[in-house]
Amino acid sequence: MSPIGSSWTSFEQEIFDELEIAETQFRIRLILEIIETRQQLGISQRKLEKLSGVKQSMIARVEKGSVNPSLATVLKLLVPLGKTLQIVPLDKPKVPR
Repeated sequence: MSPIGSSWTSFEQEIFDELEIAETQFRIRLILEIIETRQQLGISQRKLEKLSGVKQSMIARVEKGSVNPSLATVLKLLVPLGKTLQIVPLDKPKVPR
């Protein structure tokens, strides 16, 4: 028997609640989307700084996942990349009990 679990998924489920797991997964997807789109467009972090008004050092921290940027900062980064956020319904509402 392992002390905490046999996999990252089981460990994650023991330590974090559903909302924390969903938030982390969303942050990872968002960061990857920013990085991948920026690279596909051939835009450096410095160029994105000029296009977005967000400092290159902040862009680097966002891409590393070491900061939790504000919604305004995320939108400033996404727009020059031709992206935006959209609110869509979940398959099944997550209503706390």
